[in-house]
Amino acid sequence: MNDDSKTSSIRELDRINLRLSPKTFDAIDAARGSRPGSVSRNTWITEAVQEKLDRERSAASLFEGRRRNG
Repeated sequence: MNDDSKTSSIRELDRINLRLSPKTFDAIDAARGSRPGSVSRNTWITEAVQEKLDRERSAASLFEGRRRNG
């Protein structure tokens, strides 16, 4: 197997370093703990970012609709 086939089977993701306070990590861990099953910090943070992006998109759409309708 060559390296190209290995990398092509891996989903493309970008990696970042994220600095958060211990207090924020504690709050994330408490929220994760209140959910059924096991949710990793990475999954929890990814979901939180997606929720924020969805809210921003909805707000922008609502604003654009109001702007067009005057």
